[in-house]
Formats: sequence, structure tokens, C-alpha cells
Amino acid sequence: MQLTAPAILLAARAHGETAVIARMLTEQHGMVAAYVAGGRGRQLRPVVIPGNVVQAEIRAKSDSQLPFARLELVTSRGPWLGEPLPAAAIAWATALTASALPERNPYPSLHAALGGLLDAICSAGAARDWVAALALYEALLLRELGYGGQRPEIANLGQALEILDRQEPLIGRYLLADTRADVLAARHLLRQRLARMIS
Repeated sequence: MQLTAPAILLAARAHGETAVIARMLTEQHGMVAAYVAGGRGRQLRPVVIPGNVVQAEIRAKSDSQLPFARLELVTSRGPWLGEPLPAAAIAWATALTASALPERNPYPSLHAALGGLLDAICSAGAARDWVAALALYEALLLRELGYGGQRPEIANLGQALEILDRQEPLIGRYLLADTRADVLAARHLLRQRLARMIS
């Protein structure tokens, strides 16, 4: 395996003293996990933040070997991690994607939709401007993996929140049933913060 491509960083798990195992979503190759040497070091720590867009150079000697990756930052989501709602939304969208998608299966529509969602979260003036995009992304993910129906029609914020609530049991049952970590905890935190926004 040898590829160079832009990728959305979905997750970074500590490995050894300074390395990380990064999970990245590429348009043509789907989700790829790779070893990033020095990923927890001073230079790369700001790069391996979930939600960041990176230019990834990924190499492996065989398909059974965990690839090595060199990452270069393209777009940082770091400035939004200090804002409670955007930080919670970025954490949920990336954790859900990292947990639900199988490795090395391309999903170009999900790659484009996740990129658009993250851009919306980071450029919107308020959460009410991106909640519908989040609900549509979850619905697309369910549909792409064979668990959803039609694209929902969303007319207002209340309807977007209703759809988020309706989709949670499906996500828990079908997309996150085999996960060891409680990925839904990130969703619950986001939903609590959204509830405070409209109360």
C-alpha cells in the first residue's frame, strides 16, 4: 500500500511513548488506520486533532501490515476546540465515523458530507446554523451502511433536533453495537449542550 491523499483525521489513539495510531478518512481509499511516529510530540500534537484535514503519505510493505503515515496539516479545527458546542459536534461526528466505517472501503459521499459538516460547524455563527447538517450527515451514514431510508426533510431547528433524537437508537443498535468505547457518550454531551442552546 502506498498512497498520498488529503484526509480527514477521525481519531488518534496513543501508542507507545510518543506515537499514535491515526484513523483517517480519504475520498478514494476510505478509512485508513496508520502509525504516526512522534504523533504526541510537540510538532505533531496540533496536527493529529480529530476534525483536522491533513495531507497524508501512507506506506505499508504488505496489506496485512499496519501502514506508516507522515502527516502535514492542511486545515486546523483547533481554534474551535475551546468552544463547547463546536468542540462537542466535531468530537461526535469524527468518533461516529471512526467507529462505524469499515476500513479501506471508499465512501466518497460520506467524505464530502463530513468535510462539509465540519466546515459548517467551524464557519457558522451559531449552532442552529449547522444542526440540520449534522442530522443529515447521520442519516447519510445510516443510509450508506444499509440501515436508513430516505433523506429526511428538515424545515427548522426543532425538526432537526427531533430527527437527531429519532436516529440515536438506530445509531446505537446498528453502527455502534460492537464498539468497546462508549462513543455515544460524545453524542449525549452534544445533545445536552444543544438542549441548553434552545431552552
